Amino acid sequence: MHEYEVLIETINPCGGEAHSKKEFLDIEAESPEAYVRAEGRWPVLDTGKNMDGDVVITTGDGKGNMIRYTFTE
Repeated sequence: MHEYEVLIETINPCGGEAHSKKEFLDIEAESPEAYVRAEGRWPVLDTGKNMDGDVVITTGDGKGNMIRYTFTE
């Protein structure tokens, strides 16, 4: 198990990214992908890394609602 700090941004089509709901969690998981598979409510749309090397996973419902998870070790 690895420890991560996770920024979870819930983005809806009306408010967009500027008005996203942000939440920080400290979690333990095998991997960021395993956490999103177990806890996420929508399918994964994109997986990558930001400029700091953090894993960023974006999920969505295909109708404009998205949740972006940013994992920092």
